[in-house]
Amino acid sequence: MPTHYLSLHPDNPQPRLVAQIAARIQQGAIMAYPTDSSYALGCHLGDKEAMDRIRSLRNFGKRHLFTLVCANMTEVANFARVDNWHFRLLKHTTPGPYTFLLTASHQVPRRLLDGKRKTIGVRLPDNRIAQALLAELGEPILSCTLLLPGRELPFSEPWEIQDELSNQLDLIIDGGPCGYEPTTVVDLSGDDPHIVRQGKGPADALGL
Repeated sequence: MPTHYLSLHPDNPQPRLVAQIAARIQQGAIMAYPTDSSYALGCHLGDKEAMDRIRSLRNFGKRHLFTLVCANMTEVANFARVDNWHFRLLKHTTPGPYTFLLTASHQVPRRLLDGKRKTIGVRLPDNRIAQALLAELGEPILSCTLLLPGRELPFSEPWEIQDELSNQLDLIIDGGPCGYEPTTVVDLSGDDPHIVRQGKGPADALGL
């Protein structure tokens, strides 16, 4: 089935198209969509087959972790253990280009957990299209950076994605050009909070 290419306004995404995309995701589609760092791959949280398709596309094994891209702190708290200081830090830095590793709740499917540590990555993106999709879905998007094997940088332009991945994705969401820089990853799951990967999100905003 050919890839469906949809152009959305980056500041005011068309509600009709957002609803179409959300319906396709709920039916098992995988998509490329814009975030505040780079383009990402996403699918329905509960769809193992769609998740496996993304794993195959990215060519990574079962140990590589996905991120739950969330609409708000209520969703984060549903899927992760959020203490008071976690809440204050996330409220201060999000929406923004950060991924936070937190202890997962029982709502997270076991196949998504980080082995013995039982952690999950959560993210609240500062991107109107991603936010509109999350609001329409009413649940997180299972997501990872759109970085293909052999490439040093993730995709930034939707036309590049179309040229490279035509017929391998169900949906390409054109929200205009994104950046190349990944999120800053912050581990908040233990007694020693620390930055795992410095990316686009400023370290000094974290106060760690």
